Amino acid sequence: MLVSIVIPCYNSEHTIGEVVKLAIEEFEKLDKYECEFVLVNDYSRDGTWKAIEALSDKHPNVKGINLAKNFGQHNAIMAAMSQAEGELIVGMDDDMQNHPSQIPQFLAKIEEGYDIVFGVFKQRKFSMMKNITGAISRYLLWHLLDRPKDIQMSSFWCCRKYVRDEVVKYDGYNIFLQVLFFRTTHNIANIEVEHFAREVGTSNYNFRRGLKLFMSCLNFTVIPLRAATFFGTIFSATGFIGAIVVLIRKLLDPTIAIGWSSLMCAMLVLFGICFLMLGIIGEYIGKLILNINKTPQYVVRETRNIQAKDNEVADD
Repeated sequence: MLVSIVIPCYNSEHTIGEVVKLAIEEFEKLDKYECEFVLVNDYSRDGTWKAIEALSDKHPNVKGINLAKNFGQHNAIMAAMSQAEGELIVGMDDDMQNHPSQIPQFLAKIEEGYDIVFGVFKQRKFSMMKNITGAISRYLLWHLLDRPKDIQMSSFWCCRKYVRDEVVKYDGYNIFLQVLFFRTTHNIANIEVEHFAREVGTSNYNFRRGLKLFMSCLNFTVIPLRAATFFGTIFSATGFIGAIVVLIRKLLDPTIAIGWSSLMCAMLVLFGICFLMLGIIGEYIGKLILNINKTPQYVVRETRNIQAKDNEVADD
C-alpha cells in the first residue's frame, strides 16, 4: 500500500534531507507499505528548494513543488495533497519535531478502521509563546468548531485517500486543514506520540501567523456572528432598562445628579464591544471578497518528479 508523506517546507534546508532519510528507513522496516514524499517549498529564504531538488534527483519517489510566494503552511499542505497518490496520507512538519519514527503508530491506528488519526504530544517542546498562543487557540477552537468530543488536533496526522479527495475540492483562499477534516468525517482517533526537540533554528510561527491561522476558522463557523447578535441584544436591553431606572429615580428625586463619569465608562465599554463586533463582521466580509475574487490558494512556480495533468507542464 502506498503512503504519501506531505510536508510543507520553510527554511528547512538543514533538516528536510534528514526527515526524508529517516522516513525511508522506517518504511524499509514495514512489509506492506511503500512511501512517496510530496515536499512543498513555501517560498523559503534559504536553500530549501535546492535541497528538495537534490532529494528528487536522488529518490524518484520524492516529488517537489516550489511555490511562487509564501502562502502559509495550510495552503502549502493543500498543494502537496493535490499531488498525493497514496491510499493513506501522512502530514508532518519539516523540523524533526514531528519525528518519522512515529509514523508506524499512525499506520497501525488507522488500520483499526479510523478515517483520520491525529498525534497528541506527550510533552510539547515548543517555545513559551507558541505554547501560550496554542493553548488559547485550542480552547477557542474547541467551542467554535464542529468536531468530535475529546478529539485533539495537531500538525502530525494520517488520513485515508477519500478524505484527501474531499478536502482538495475546497477552493477557498483561507484554509484551515483540520476544519476541513472535521467537515468530512467524525470517525477520528488520537494517538500519543513523542514530540522531539527542534534540532536546527527556531520556529517560524509568530503571533501574527498564529492569529491569521485562527482567523481563517471564521470561514467555517457563524458562532461569532451569533455571539454578536446575542451580546448586542443583551447590552441593548440592559441600556434600555438602565435608562428607565435612571428616569424613574430622577422623577422621584429631582435632586439626584446624573453621574457623567459612570456614563462615560459605560459608553466606552459599549462602543468597544460594538467595534469588536464590527471587526468580526468585517473579517467575514473580507474573506467573502477574497473568495469572490478567486484569490488562489497557491501558485506553483515549478515542480520535480510530478507528471503533467491535463494541459499543465511538469518540470523534471
